Amino acid sequence: MDRFFNVKSIIVISAFTFTIILSIQPVSSSAQTNKANTRNLGLGLMLGEPSGVSVKSWLGQKSAFDIGAAWSLSGRDEALHLHADYLHHRFENRKNLAFYYGLGGRVIFSDNAVAGVRVPFGLTYVFEGIPIDLFVEAAPLLDLSPNVDFAGNGAFGIRYYL
Repeated sequence: MDRFFNVKSIIVISAFTFTIILSIQPVSSSAQTNKANTRNLGLGLMLGEPSGVSVKSWLGQKSAFDIGAAWSLSGRDEALHLHADYLHHRFENRKNLAFYYGLGGRVIFSDNAVAGVRVPFGLTYVFEGIPIDLFVEAAPLLDLSPNVDFAGNGAFGIRYYL
C-alpha cells in the first residue's frame, strides 16, 4: 500500500505542476521579455547531474519558468528526471548577466519514484544581438516522497530563443 501511495502522490504532484506551467500564457509580443532579448521561449541543453533538455519561458523582464527533462547518469538515480521552476532574475551592473533564484519541484521516475522541492540558483548570460543564453545552476533538493532526504543537482547549459 505504501508503494501505491507514493506513486499516486508523484503522479498527482507531476500533473499539478505541469498543468500550472501549461496554463500560463506567454506575455504579449509587444512587451519586452528580458533585458537583452525580445523572444520568450528558449530551448536548449543542460549538462551536469542530470543532463538533458532545458526549456525557459520568460514571463516579464525579471521572471521566468524553467522546465527540464533529463536523465541521471549517476549510479544512484539513473532514471528520467523532470523539474519545473519559477525563477526571479536580478540584472545588476551588467545588463546581460543576471543572478537568479527560484522555487520548483522535481520528480524522478524510477523503481523507487521520488518527488521533492528544488531551490535553484545560478547565473545566466543573455547575449545581445543573438537569441542565445548560457547558464550555470545549482539546486539544493528536499525530497519528500518516498522518504525525506536532502540532495542536489547542478548543470551548465545553453538555450536558443525562438
